[in-house]
Amino acid sequence: MHRLLKKLLLPGFFLFSCFICSAQPFTSSNLPIININTNGQVIVDDPKITADMGIIYNGPGIRNNTTDPFNHYNGKIGIEIRGQSSQMFPMKSYSIELRDNLGNSQDKVLFGLPKESDWVLYAPYTDKTLMRNFLAYAMSREMGHWAANCVFVEVVVNGDYKGIYVFMEKIKRGSGRVNISKINTTDISGDAVTGGYIFSLDKEPDGWFSSYPVPNSTSSAKRQFSYVYPKLENIVQQQKDYIKSYVDSFETALASPQFQDPVSGVRRFADIPSFIDYFIVNEVSRNVDGYRLSSFFYKDRNSKNSKIFAGPVWDYDLAFRNADYCDGSKTTGWAYQFNYVCPGDGAGLVPFWWNNFMADTAFKSNLRCRWKQLRQTILSETHLNSLIDSVFNLVNEARTRHFQRWPVLGVYVWPNAQPIPASYEGEISALKTWIAARLQWIDYYIPNTGTCSDLIAASPSSVSVSFVPNPFSGNGSVGIQSPSSQEISMNVFDVLGRKVYEAKYNLISGTNTFHLPSAAWMSGVYFFSFQTSSGERIVQKAMKQ
Repeated sequence: MHRLLKKLLLPGFFLFSCFICSAQPFTSSNLPIININTNGQVIVDDPKITADMGIIYNGPGIRNNTTDPFNHYNGKIGIEIRGQSSQMFPMKSYSIELRDNLGNSQDKVLFGLPKESDWVLYAPYTDKTLMRNFLAYAMSREMGHWAANCVFVEVVVNGDYKGIYVFMEKIKRGSGRVNISKINTTDISGDAVTGGYIFSLDKEPDGWFSSYPVPNSTSSAKRQFSYVYPKLENIVQQQKDYIKSYVDSFETALASPQFQDPVSGVRRFADIPSFIDYFIVNEVSRNVDGYRLSSFFYKDRNSKNSKIFAGPVWDYDLAFRNADYCDGSKTTGWAYQFNYVCPGDGAGLVPFWWNNFMADTAFKSNLRCRWKQLRQTILSETHLNSLIDSVFNLVNEARTRHFQRWPVLGVYVWPNAQPIPASYEGEISALKTWIAARLQWIDYYIPNTGTCSDLIAASPSSVSVSFVPNPFSGNGSVGIQSPSSQEISMNVFDVLGRKVYEAKYNLISGTNTFHLPSAAWMSGVYFFSFQTSSGERIVQKAMKQ
């Protein structure tokens, strides 16, 4: 068994709390117990309040009793509600800071994880499998990147049993987390000002704006980056200027006609393998928030590594078929083309980066090779199902209590996709079935180019689209294979998301060929969005020479 999987399966790495549930008395657990006492205070969004936390953990394979002493941690914490849209749920997620008796933060090793003071208690309320974040983080970690370690727990707050939580690491600079250089307020010039930095694309409006509009925006919006490390209150102006300038240079290189140039193009600024792996995790999970929210990036000091890295991955509770909007539950389609599905989404659209990466022949070639390698190992159905089964078996005892406390099985909780399974076993079955179909779709549609290309297999779609020729010059043509007579609409966008052409065609059963009046179009990559009268959506790209 894989060494990481062995670690993940240690009984002590999945925690639960014990309490007296209304439906059954509960005095012990096969997993540890977390108990929080706020001493009469209400936990709010901000700031953290001081509370007491005790953890009962008797070691791997040893049961934990509610009457046992707090033997793994017994002390002060700061605690606040965390999250954004998730705050509407009755089950709240929390940010935890370990503190000493004087109120200062203190680092501790918990459950064998690297010593730290800041932790997250994630509430899987809308995720009825309880494991979507775990799956995404395990995938990325097995690919060789740092991602938050997850420890399943049961939590009691002020005597109230709160159910199964996921105790996990927080994205933070440190030797045991995002291992980049520490930067001080005095580091304002030379090599010292070049790193390290962590920044994100999210909803916090505290950073700087991109110079480039997002593709297919209804308002020509430009994305705003956020400071993660150093935090807004700690970063000084010279550091703000440096990281903005560097990210600007990355975007300018990626947007230029020479973006594929190995010396002057985007490879000068970006660690391409990390972007490929980040792409794969987002696409396997078809994360509806992928690339546009909770999207993190980091850069170390130039003397160590001057490239921007994509990641760590974060926040996958709405992935793996758990979003009923913007095609989030479909097994088909690319998540990075979100803007062509929901161009008016107000939470934030995907930057132009991924369109250009997917027009980069070397990126696509390397992506193909990486995909084929991973499909034989950590992205095989067998391996992913074993991860799912490990959690399913582990939570077998505690999930009964959890779903008695939160009776959501078979009930719509925003934004669950239909149909909604009526049982936990049904949730797991639906997850496995969806992942298998998703992997099959990517197997076919991932760019089939470069040294790892294969013979093309039959398309799983009912409608098949091809361009003759591709790349094309002057006027081209589009070929559409249809199993029946139906109407199909086509919208064509350039790499900046501007619509350059639209048309509707009446298809006959069999082969259809239509003229493409593209002689006046500029050279470059174009995205063709097709939608049939039956609701099937296909997005393809072609190159105009």
